[in-house]
Amino acid sequence: MKLSFLGLGVMGFPMAGHLARGGHEVCVYNRTAAKAEKWVETYGGTSAPTPKEAAANSEIVFACVGGDDDVREIALGENGALDSMKKGTIFVDHTTASARLARELNEQASKRGLGFLDAPVSGGQAGAENGTLTIMLGGDDKTFTKVEPVLQCYAQAARLIGEAGCGQLAKMVNQICIAGLVQGLAEGIHFGKHAGLDVDAVMSVIDKGAASSWQMSNRSSTMMEGKFDFGFAIDWMRKDLGFCLDEAKRNGASLPVTALVDQFYAELQSMGGGRWDTSALLARLEASDKK
Repeated sequence: MKLSFLGLGVMGFPMAGHLARGGHEVCVYNRTAAKAEKWVETYGGTSAPTPKEAAANSEIVFACVGGDDDVREIALGENGALDSMKKGTIFVDHTTASARLARELNEQASKRGLGFLDAPVSGGQAGAENGTLTIMLGGDDKTFTKVEPVLQCYAQAARLIGEAGCGQLAKMVNQICIAGLVQGLAEGIHFGKHAGLDVDAVMSVIDKGAASSWQMSNRSSTMMEGKFDFGFAIDWMRKDLGFCLDEAKRNGASLPVTALVDQFYAELQSMGGGRWDTSALLARLEASDKK
């Protein structure tokens, strides 16, 4: 298929690469042109200087950028993709953004005779590079059915949750769960150290029981080593938790743990840790020991 991919960050670069390796004809756009040139050198395909030009001849246009404002710019801005897309073309937004924006884009796409899916992903940079992402989607069945085979290029699971916006809401559930899990893991490690335990041994055994989680299996050892320079950055997590808390104000949900962990991440940002991995919650606890 003729595809476009808009946004070549740590997620988009390998995701677009999987599409090219899957045999599709891919045209990419990135705000920094040098990144697009590097992608073409790595995977082949072509690049375009604007989202509008990149999307003009594609059957599906994928996007993965920073946040709501970035999505609006590449989709609806002066050189936005939606204005050049032919009727029947589908816009798939992999950005973690607000559900309100997803509904807005769906409305704008519908007016132009286009399809739309909000499709945030989970699995981080490693998942993007390994082609093992989990994708939560919002939209209609017909549009999802057309896109699903292409998503298999970089996803181990992709499920339509409901109408437009439901993919973003599902991603909010994902981030709410992660926030609580990481804080619990950080406190467990912190407590174990204070109790004089061999925490590595403790983690190895409880990871086989009811306390097991992806965070424990993949982050406990690096947390204990004080390594926080990889994975999903705190700056991005705070953006996502902001969406969660804003949506909760609208729907009446109570998120006391999420709100508290968001404050903890704010403290880590003030410590200069905005680009640290989200597992750096342990660093905040250890910093308190030194006071």
